[in-house]
Parts: sequence; structure tokens; C-alpha cells
Amino acid sequence: MIISEPTSERALKKIQLEADLTIVGGGLAGTCAAITAAREGVKVVLVQDRPVLGGNASSEVRLWALGATSHQGNNNRWSREGGVIDEIAVENLWRNREGNPLYFDSLLLEKVRAEQNITLLLNTAMVGLEKDGPSRIKTVHAFCSQNSTLYDVSSPLFCDASGDGIVGYLAGAAYRVGAETADEFNEPFAPTESYGELLGHTIYFYGKDTGEPVKYVAPDFALKDIKAIPRHDQIEVKQYGCALWWLEYGGRMDTVHDTEEIKWELWKVAYGVWDYIKNSGKFPEAENQTLEWIGTIPGKRESRRFEGDLMMSQSDIVEQKRFDDAVSFGGWAIDLHPADGLYSADSGCHQFHSKGVYQIPYRTMYSRNVDNLFIAGRLISSSHVAFGSTRVMMTCAHNAQAVGMAAAICQEGDLNPRDLVEKAQMQTLQRRLRRSGQFIPHLELPEDCEDLSRSAQMKVSSEAQLVGFPQSKHLATMDCARALLLPAQPGVLPEMTFYFSSKSDQTLEVQLRRSSLEGNYTPDETLETLSLLIPAGEAMPVTAKFSAEIAENEYVFVCLMACPGVEIVQSESHHTGVMPLVHTANKKVAKDAVQTPPDGAGFDRFEFWLPERRPVGKLPAVTFNPPLSGFGADQLGSDYARPLIQSNAWVADLSDEKPTLELIWESPKKIQKVIIFFDVDYDHAMETVQWHHAEDAMPFCVKHYRLYDGADNLLAEDRENHKGRVELNVSEPVETNQLKLELLDTHGATASIFSIQVYSA
Repeated sequence: MIISEPTSERALKKIQLEADLTIVGGGLAGTCAAITAAREGVKVVLVQDRPVLGGNASSEVRLWALGATSHQGNNNRWSREGGVIDEIAVENLWRNREGNPLYFDSLLLEKVRAEQNITLLLNTAMVGLEKDGPSRIKTVHAFCSQNSTLYDVSSPLFCDASGDGIVGYLAGAAYRVGAETADEFNEPFAPTESYGELLGHTIYFYGKDTGEPVKYVAPDFALKDIKAIPRHDQIEVKQYGCALWWLEYGGRMDTVHDTEEIKWELWKVAYGVWDYIKNSGKFPEAENQTLEWIGTIPGKRESRRFEGDLMMSQSDIVEQKRFDDAVSFGGWAIDLHPADGLYSADSGCHQFHSKGVYQIPYRTMYSRNVDNLFIAGRLISSSHVAFGSTRVMMTCAHNAQAVGMAAAICQEGDLNPRDLVEKAQMQTLQRRLRRSGQFIPHLELPEDCEDLSRSAQMKVSSEAQLVGFPQSKHLATMDCARALLLPAQPGVLPEMTFYFSSKSDQTLEVQLRRSSLEGNYTPDETLETLSLLIPAGEAMPVTAKFSAEIAENEYVFVCLMACPGVEIVQSESHHTGVMPLVHTANKKVAKDAVQTPPDGAGFDRFEFWLPERRPVGKLPAVTFNPPLSGFGADQLGSDYARPLIQSNAWVADLSDEKPTLELIWESPKKIQKVIIFFDVDYDHAMETVQWHHAEDAMPFCVKHYRLYDGADNLLAEDRENHKGRVELNVSEPVETNQLKLELLDTHGATASIFSIQVYSA
């Protein structure tokens, strides 16, 4: 029993913590930065003001995490983010393909708790800081309301991943709020005053069918007149969760200090919309629906943006500029919203895509005037227009992984964030990011001399010589154009025979196309056009023989143009590095199959050629003569653990019963770590919540593998693998002149791998 006598005052309990890196903000950015740094030996304190991790992706807000894939609605093929965020996305799919946000919460907590180098402070809000001179942070102060404890966290390095930028704000870091004029960065898409300068907040809700009638009495504060929402005709009974993104408010207000007021307006709207659904009489199908969940905090889009040594702008994205300090990439459209949000009669968003992914430089990820402050998440250094693309969560997380790795290098060398811009330090950062699975497109680095696989002779049991894909019972209409995306090598493509069903003779136009920019997947250059006869009948063969010479290694598009009344025979096969596409629009992220921006907006006009999601999306049945090559062991030398310019994959022959890769050295090597990159379909968007995915594992991924040394000692085996990056560590180095990797089963496709890396430590 405690009996405390009266006193003039009391002090809160206080705990002092020391770390190598303090991260404030536990959204996907802060979480991925923390995990990345911790795995490199950095002692991290992660300060999160909410009871769970994930920020807008958590069960408190329930927004699906997306990035460059953009719902697979743009031309960014194989563009899902890599590293820790991909590990999380792949594992979430395996456990939670239905998209339960509570399961996603638990996965993030599990991932952080598994790292012994992370001290996690949940329900703990930063309330102040101390500085060591004008340009260095010394300590942050935070308070946990659940245990009534103050924390003083000191470290040489800090990362602001808080969304609103409380660390940078209190530390005096240069920042911006709102939109720049069009002149400052030569941005034609910069918004007018009438459109507004800020994106607002949103609160989602979920409805649920109970199987019996449910009444609803709205609270007094609910919106009474649905016509106050100009676009109320968009409301549907089954439109819930992320589909309500357009119920946005606050863009004309202070999105930091007015957030509580904004929240009440969004609650008013959400409860009013549900009242309209239940009680207006316009939705009889809603009789059995109940309001299962409504957000208690708004999902924020925009507030402060902090200034680094470089600020990204519209042209960096549209022109896909290259940077020596590239450490990440983006690919979401430049996506701006009217500041009036749901009360605007305008479209809920105005978004325009670039023709491909773009690099994000490291100089956007630290403060230009606070020497030991990294910035992550939506805070990074960009104009308002560029922020329209960089703000999405998978991009934020991928950027933050670069921050986590940079913090490790700074900690090892007693450096400040800016010091890593120096060429040798930057290449160290980029190389270590690549090892961790980070995708940095179009970045060429000197060979990784620590990777022992580079000096090994590689022998494989077979190599895929692609003769084609067999016919199945499935047919697809040719009402819109379809394409086969193929890796091509210099020379002429093999003859391709497709199979069509038609009730009458038809003429089919077939185009061979390429992208005008290396590494893009926008087919904006036509190399050759054929006109072919489709005879009447079932599964009739039609052969396309192009004479155009392919000048260099690149992906090409064999485009079968629209031919109404005709059906193409499909296959049930899957193959790494080959993809079927359709010339169409994904209405979630584009209005039409052709992007047609307003004159002078600073964007390109181009066609969208998109994949269809499995099980609908299928390769066409086709025969190649001679067989298509480009899947041999020589592809394993690429720096990209995914298709880019070439397949970058060794694919075994379909008839190979035990696909085997051997690495042979002239002399024994001491081996402690082996990293294998399998194909987890980097084109699949893997939305984290609400989306119901068709698969829990990607069909291209190796399911069962074994790794042996030169004496046939089994070093590792996994019979139920679903992961893309597998890191195998042995407690004591193995001395051997050979490694043998057997690929014994997959989740559906022919066995393949992108990369194998071998290290002595």
C-alpha cells in the first residue's frame, strides 16, 4: 500500500536513454529506417506517439501502402520497392492476403520487436529537445501518457520521420509549407491560389453486412445536407475504406495545428455520409449494413517539408533525371488535390504520370542546417509539386531505408549525414543498400569486390531456351490491344506464332515497339508494323516475323493491336522476365488509356500498357522459332535483382527436374554469408490492407531449395520459402571451393533466381 502525504509538487518519473540513432515517428518510414539501421548494428530508439506502428498504413487509419507500382496502373514494370519494406509486403501477403489491418499491425510490431538493437517507445510523444550549439541536436524529450513517464533520449544522430516534422521544427531546421510559385523551380503544374496549396486529411469508415436489418441514428453533429458535398453522387454502399480517399478536408487550414478541428469536420462528414446511405431511402441494399469501424484519427497527407541540400521538383520526376547520389526511387504520379477537398466541385485529384520511375537523391534526406538530422517520410526535401509523388508510403519507406543505412555508416565513421555525399562514402552507402535489397534504378557502381560470387565460375544444370507457352482453354477478347513484353538481345527477334479464334477472316496489325528511354516500359517508338491475316476458325495459328534489327539489350513490346470480334488463346504458364500487357486504363490512377495532360502542364502524352492481375492476367499462347534466349547464368551478374533492360535472371529449363547452380572457386574461400534473391514478382502491387489478393505467394518464387558446400554438407534448406531475399548466415565460416544451390520446387512457375551473393563476413 502507498500513502503519500501532501506536498507542494511532484515530478514525473524520468528515464534517460542513450542511443546511436533516435528516430521520431513510427510510420512505415520510421519503422523501416529503424529496422535497416538496427540490422547494421546501430542502437536505435524509436519514438512513436501512437499505440501501433505504421502511421497511415496502420489499423488506426487503414490506408493501403503503395508506391511506384501505383496499383499496377502505370508503365512502371517490376517497380515494387525493395529492402525491408518489400520484406514486410511479401510477408504480409503470405499471412494476410485478405488485407486485415490488424494483422498488418501485428506484423510491424513483430518485425521491430525482433530487432534487439531497437528500443521501441509506443504511446510516446516528443515534447521538446535540447541542442548542442546552433546546428546539432543533443537530446529529445518525450512523454508516454500510458506510464506517466518522461524520456530523455540522447544520441549523435537523429531522424525526423514524424510526418509533421516536430524534430526539425523544434531544432530550427529550414522548412516550407504550401506550394511554390511556378517560377521558383520552373514547374508548370504548380497550383493556382484558387486550387490551393495543401492536401488535406481523410477519415475512413467500414460498413458490414450483418445479415439482418440494422437501424442507424446519426449523432447530432453529423452532416445533415448531403448536397453540401458536390460529388455526393459518387457515394455507394460498398464504397468504404480506401475508396473514400476523396472525403478530404483541411487544405485551406493549418494542417498541423488545426488537425483536431479538421478531424471533427471529417467525423461530421463520415457519420453524415453513413446516415445518407442508411436513411435516405436511395440505398435499399444498405438495410442490413452496420457501421463496423470509423477512424478516430485522420490520415494526414501534407504539412511541413524540410529543406535539404537539394530540393526535388517537377522536372526531376517527369524527365527522370539521374543523380550521382541516388539511393532510392519513386514512381507514383504527381498527384495533387484541390484544397477544398470534398467541398470542391472539382475532381478529387489531378494526377499525371512520368513515363517511368525516377531516382531520388540522398541530398533530399538530411537537413541543410541541422548537422545531425536526417529527414524521412513525407518530410523530405521537395517542392509541393514533386511532393505529390514522393509522399506515398512505400516510397517514403524505401527512402527511409537509405537513411537507416546512412546512419550506420555515419555511426561507424563518426560522420555527419552530409559527409556521405563524398563519392567514396556514397558508393559505400549505395553498395550496402543494394546488398540489403534496395532497388536503385540505373545506378552503375564499381564491382562489389567483397562479393565472392564475382570471382567464381558459375555452372548451371540447364538454361531456359523459351520455345513458347502452351495453349489452354482460356481465351481473351481482342477488343483492346494486347502486348507481350520480352527481353531482347541484339539481332532479329524469333518468329512468333500466336493463336486466335474468329468467326470470320480478320486483319490483325502487329507492331514491334520499344521505349525511347533505356529502362522504361512505355512503348513510344515503333520499329516495325505487320499486317497479318487471321483466318476464320478456332485456335488458328498466325505467325509474326519481324525484320527489324534490335540494336542492343532491351525490353521490346510485341503489340497485337485491337481487333474486335477476335479472341486470342491464352496459356496458364508463368515465366520470369516475360509479361502480358493490355492497352487500357486503371481508373484508380488514370482517366483514360492515353495520358493527355493539359497544354503547358509539363507532362508527356503517352499510352498506358498495363498488366492484368492474376488469375485474369495470362500470357498468350505462343511459339518462338528459334527459341527465345536471355535467361542464362550470365544474367546473374546484374546489379538489379529484378528485370531491367534484361531479365537479369537465370531460369532453368522446364524439363530440368533438379535445377542446380554451382559456384566454383580456384581455391577455398571462407564463407559466412550467402544472400539469394528469388523472384517475388516485383510488378505485383501488394496493397497492404483491404485489398483481397489472389495468391499468398508469388508463383515465380522458389518454394524449396537446398544449399550445399563442396563436400556436400547441407548448409541450409527451406521447404516453404515465399521470401524474395534470403540471407543465410553460418555461425562459423565454412571453408570450401564450391557452393551448390538446388531449386527443388516453386509456387507455380519455372525455377529461377535473380542473384546469389557470397561474403566472408
